[in-house]
Amino acid sequence: MTTNDVTIPAAGVSTRALLTAGVVAGPLYVAVWLGQAFTRDGFDITRHPASLLANGGPGWIQTTNFVVSGLLSIAAAVGLRRTLTGRGRTWAPRLVTAYGVGLLLAAILPADPAAGFPVGTPADYAEISTRGMGHFVAGSIGFSGLIAACLVVAAHYRSIGNRALARFSTITGILFFAAFAGLSAGAGSRPTIIAFDLAVTLAWTWLTIICANKRRTA
Repeated sequence: MTTNDVTIPAAGVSTRALLTAGVVAGPLYVAVWLGQAFTRDGFDITRHPASLLANGGPGWIQTTNFVVSGLLSIAAAVGLRRTLTGRGRTWAPRLVTAYGVGLLLAAILPADPAAGFPVGTPADYAEISTRGMGHFVAGSIGFSGLIAACLVVAAHYRSIGNRALARFSTITGILFFAAFAGLSAGAGSRPTIIAFDLAVTLAWTWLTIICANKRRTA
């Protein structure tokens, strides 16, 4: 099946199933992330971003989490392409796809160890390898797509008179942009890590709600 510029093997998959993928992507990602955050030795959710979980022996769990959530997000984009009408119909699916691609790239290019994690890493260790720089680029691609998708979907909902979801989409995009900018500028300070964790949870909640809303009429 072809979704504008992106070819995705979704032929034969129902629209409801594709949107269901978007509904479950966020809760699954957050559950796996938090399950690791509170069980991995040395991980502090107020100091370490989720990406660091891809390091160490159990790092494959977070890598798999990135892959699965990325594929589910791309499936959601196909479902949105089938159900969106009017404003946002073209660009919203493309931008959600960019978010999914960013997650897949984050799995291929994991973040460098940092801030004492995994155990044995110096607390002041902050070197950035080529791989680590690639991870930052992957995040920039994915998060830029997500932010833009929120704003495009907001325009879509305004065009069809759904003010509540238009406002929610706009707020999500603005807050996520602020949190990502703060993380990039804050050099890993606790307030910026916490704010970004909350923004990630909000963004996944947004995707769940949007896909659930479109699934009702699919």
